Order: sequence, then structure tokens, then C-alpha cells
Amino acid sequence: MIVYFSATGNSKYAAQRIAEALGEKTMSIEDGVYDITLEEDEHFGIVTPTHWWALPIPVRAFLKKLNLKRSGRHYIFVVSTYGTTPGCSGEETRRLLKEKGIRLSAAYNIKMPDNWTVTFDLSDPKKVARQNEKAEVNIDRTIAKILHRKKGNYMNLKTPYAIYPLTDKVFAKVRSTKNLSVEDSCIGCGLCAEKCPVKAIRIKDGKPVWVRDRCALCFRCLHHCPEFAIQFWNGATKKHGQYTNPNVKV
Repeated sequence: MIVYFSATGNSKYAAQRIAEALGEKTMSIEDGVYDITLEEDEHFGIVTPTHWWALPIPVRAFLKKLNLKRSGRHYIFVVSTYGTTPGCSGEETRRLLKEKGIRLSAAYNIKMPDNWTVTFDLSDPKKVARQNEKAEVNIDRTIAKILHRKKGNYMNLKTPYAIYPLTDKVFAKVRSTKNLSVEDSCIGCGLCAEKCPVKAIRIKDGKPVWVRDRCALCFRCLHHCPEFAIQFWNGATKKHGQYTNPNVKV
């Protein structure tokens, strides 16, 4: 079983590639299934983006609710997709699983286009295509290690877990929905509300409004908006374009 969370498709695509190689099935954590029973010798993989050098809010919530029933030998791993660094996402996963008596066998990371377009410019299709081509190589290398059931932390560019309390505190402030805005080009299609993983958006008078103080800040709404009408930090994201992985739909 390979479970995943994906805002713009990178982690979903990586999960599908890994599952196909292992002969396993995939499941989005947004399906809300927390009671999972593994068959003997079955793999259990978690494929997740990296948000602010740590796990996304929905992934944390999933792992805290997870009831993993297992018997026999199981290879349990996490794969973090990232743009600059996987941060401490591997260590955070290990600790959350340990609280449930589950031992993490291995941690991996795969560099892919970063959808944090406050900083990263994804407006050049050719540049993005090259990044995805390189990602294919990294996915293949990760699959090879998983097939051999390698054990250990294979993440590179990771950050010390000691900084997690500080970055998480900053992230809580950045996740304020007051930082999101809607331009007049919005057509009121409701796609943002439909796709929000934490149900933070509703449509009121034909426009999206944020009904929670904080969201997951996954940028799914921003990157899927057909009119590119949703922006962050007073339009800081506008010039850097939108992105969804070309191989899957989210």
C-alpha cells in the first residue's frame, strides 16, 4: 500500500510510479481511511510533499490518526518530494510512527518542481519540463533502493529536527488565510472550494471566501484556478506562473 498527499500532482505521480514498480495499490490520504491492514510482507509507503521543511498539515493529521495493523515483515518507508530541501520531514515521520509503535525502515527524497511560487518561478514551460525529466531519474533511483528494501535515511539536504519548533511557529503565521486574495478575474466556478483539502474555502456571492483562520497552504487552489485569480501575499505569486504535474490529475 502506498498512501500519498498531493496538492499539484508531484507526490501523486511519484506514488503511482513507486506503486507500479512494487505491484502495490495507491490511496490518497484525503480518502479518510485510517484503519489499514497490511498483508504479510506487504510494503507500506508514505509519499508526501515538503511544506516549510516539514510534513504538510494533512499528512501530520493522517499519521496521528493512522491505525496500521500488520503481521510479519513489512518494509515501511517515506518519500518526500521537495524543491530546495526535504527539511526534517523524514525525521518527523519517524517520530510520528514511533509514537504508534511503528518502525520506519527508510526515508527518501525526490527533487521536483517546487509549487511555492512566492519564491520559485515556474512560468517557463521548458525549464519546468527539464526539472521533471531530472525527477524521473531520481524516481527510478529511489524505486531501485525500495525494491532492494534498503534501510536507513537516504535523504540529502535535510535539516536538523531541532529547528522544527521554530519553522513550525513561523509556518503557522504564514498559513493565515488573510495572506490569500482573489482578483476580479475570478469566474466563481467553485473549483478552489471543491479541491481544498482542509475545506477552508466556500463560495459566497460568486466568489471564494476563506472560512478558516489558517489553511494547509498547499497552493492547490492557486495552481488549479482556471483564471489564475487566487494570489498570495498581495500578488507575489502572480509573475511566477501556475504548475500542475503533467502526468496526473489531482
